[in-house]
Amino acid sequence: MAKTGGEAMDETVPGLEIPDCVIRPRGPWAVAPYSRGRLHPEPASPTRTDFQRDRDRVIHSTAFRRLKHKTQVFVAHEGDHYRTRLTHTIEVAQIARSLARSLALDEDLAEALALAHDLGHTPFGHTGEDVLDDVMRPYGGFDQNAQSLRIVTRLERRYAEFDGLNLAWETLEGLVKHNGPMLTAAGEPVERYRLHGIPAAILEYQQRQDLELRSFAGAEAQAAAIADDIAYNAHDIDDGLRAGLFELADLGEVPLLGELLADIARRYPGLDRSRTTHELMRRIITRLVEDVIAQGRAAFASGAYRSSDDVRNAGKTLIRFSEAIGSADRGIKGFLYPNMYRHERVMRVRAQAADVVRRLFRRLFEDIGLMPAEWREGMADAGEDRRARRVADYIAGMTDTFAIEEHRRLFDTAPDLR
Repeated sequence: MAKTGGEAMDETVPGLEIPDCVIRPRGPWAVAPYSRGRLHPEPASPTRTDFQRDRDRVIHSTAFRRLKHKTQVFVAHEGDHYRTRLTHTIEVAQIARSLARSLALDEDLAEALALAHDLGHTPFGHTGEDVLDDVMRPYGGFDQNAQSLRIVTRLERRYAEFDGLNLAWETLEGLVKHNGPMLTAAGEPVERYRLHGIPAAILEYQQRQDLELRSFAGAEAQAAAIADDIAYNAHDIDDGLRAGLFELADLGEVPLLGELLADIARRYPGLDRSRTTHELMRRIITRLVEDVIAQGRAAFASGAYRSSDDVRNAGKTLIRFSEAIGSADRGIKGFLYPNMYRHERVMRVRAQAADVVRRLFRRLFEDIGLMPAEWREGMADAGEDRRARRVADYIAGMTDTFAIEEHRRLFDTAPDLR
């Protein structure tokens, strides 16, 4: 229900009504407006909250700028109209803020987490991550969330008083727990980490600052995580259609998508393909966002969550899809997996990209002197584990274009990833 804008605003625009989502107050389940603290204490800012500072530090980081030239699904050679990690990140941030606003959460923390969630991604999307995890398996493996933590706590070197960005506790917690708790109540790794254990980078940082790995993250982090899911669903369909990997007609039997396409056809008979695609995208995002908001509001209306710690200790994710939309979400992913992510054309490029990353790692690991001076620092007498991690950090920070150029420099050839 809309509310009037107040006496002062009514004097300017009589009768103006402002939607609830614009003026909703912070709920008790939201994080406090100030952080539990930073690893390196800093004086409070007179002009920004703790989480606004974190958002700004992420935006101004080197790792954030590099997202512009990192693959989402299609490499840069495919064309300028496809999503990159940067455009994906911006879309996730927009959705995360919308969810946070509607659920009376801290919008700035949700935005900061959305902007930071992919900082640890490698060149060439998940292909690069899979290869680095494989070659790093003897040295502790590679994990994208752990790499994001390394970047914001160690690898960014911009400030005079500390390495990393010195982000607030709540921001670090949300980055690490992007996929939920990492330990069970008994202190054992959750299923995702049962085989290889918790990534070493996370365990190492845990010794310096306890991120409470047994609990769920706060509601703002949960909002950022599901915003990531919503953005993927919409823009991967858009990019897949744009690339000609499948057609609108192929979506007719996909849960939710067929229903939305039928509604568009009824409302706009004869609408051209481009506008139909855009109408489909906006309806997907709207339907999923409204479903998550309804689920979150129902959970908070129960009165069971009177603090952010109540949310963390709920034993389940509160910002989530309903059962019906969750089923549709799985159906959409079930369509995209074979028809996009495993499409012959995509797999051909992925194979070439995997070879680039694998060859770069082997060559640099054999001769660390081939890396820039700042990356060779302290490596003269380093053991294999430290040397491998340094090479992995260097490669993970590369953009697609830089990885190809490095391959050309080291091997006098560069694949044409098409």
